[in-house]
Amino acid sequence: MKLSQFKFNFNENLLATHPAKNRDESRLMVVNRTTGKIEHKVFKDILEYFDDKDVMILNNTRVFPARLYGNKEKTGAKIEVFLLRELSKDSRLWDVLVDPARKIRIGNKLYFGDNDLLVAEVIDNTTSRGRTLRFLFDGTHEEFKAAVYNLGHTPLPKYIKRKAEAEDVHRYQTVYAKNEGAVAAPTAGLHFSRELLKRLEIKGVNFAEVTLHVGLGTFRSVEVEDLTKHKMDSEQFEVNTEACDIVNAAKAAKRRICAVGTTTMRAIESTVSTNGELKPLAGWTNKFIFPPYDFSIANCMVTNFHMPESTLLMMTCAFGGFENIMNAYKVALKEKYKFYSYGDAMLIID
Repeated sequence: MKLSQFKFNFNENLLATHPAKNRDESRLMVVNRTTGKIEHKVFKDILEYFDDKDVMILNNTRVFPARLYGNKEKTGAKIEVFLLRELSKDSRLWDVLVDPARKIRIGNKLYFGDNDLLVAEVIDNTTSRGRTLRFLFDGTHEEFKAAVYNLGHTPLPKYIKRKAEAEDVHRYQTVYAKNEGAVAAPTAGLHFSRELLKRLEIKGVNFAEVTLHVGLGTFRSVEVEDLTKHKMDSEQFEVNTEACDIVNAAKAAKRRICAVGTTTMRAIESTVSTNGELKPLAGWTNKFIFPPYDFSIANCMVTNFHMPESTLLMMTCAFGGFENIMNAYKVALKEKYKFYSYGDAMLIID
């Protein structure tokens, strides 16, 4: 398929800049991928679609405060540093994005916090805005992380044109977040409250947890018309034996298996055995899923509403059917569903 097929006229007013008052009270569009039928619900109504021994697969990655604000040496120019990936714990090496990039060159020192709590030296260029920094810090790794948490800000997406507030610290994080490493939230999971998870558990639904540390590459623009030529950035993931056992048992019993979010779907589709079962694996994946694609594990999916021409929309169309999903998006625009990270949700079922 071509990039231009995933274009639609988007109303910027539908971008959600704040979370819903209650996690599980966002709107929920339910799309049947077999019949194309659409239902309009509230997210906590998701209970109606799951029964005993069904499985939900959750991405338990944890977002860390990846956005730092500091000053350049000598000039004092204000700069923003977005921490992407820790390259070495011993030498404090990080891949980062800097803004404004034109002012940040190899050899520059950057200062963060009162009394220069953190100091970093630019040691390499990686991309147009990318740099490798070495943090000059004498304490332990735990003390260094504490300093980052003290100075860092919740990494809200750039389209939210406000600074992170107190509520974002916990609302831009799933209630089941465990394994730190994401620079963006797995947003489909933001709709689950602890109460809703408990009610699902009481109903007999089982949960399997995987980890995929969401990177900014998930949101990188596709710049080629021919989708086969697009390369996804790699993201670190892990699917453990316990998760595999839960999912494979449900698959054998022909139960509903729901991938909560595109990141969860990418993780599980990156480790499928030759007989179509989920297998344990830890590593990196740059899997790019777009139509047509045969899914091996999940037969149900929760996702948010995504931007035109995004890889997230492409995966959703691959799972739900191109015509079904593009029609659902027309309905979502007409019904004024909220889009993107803090937006409303879609449940795709058979």
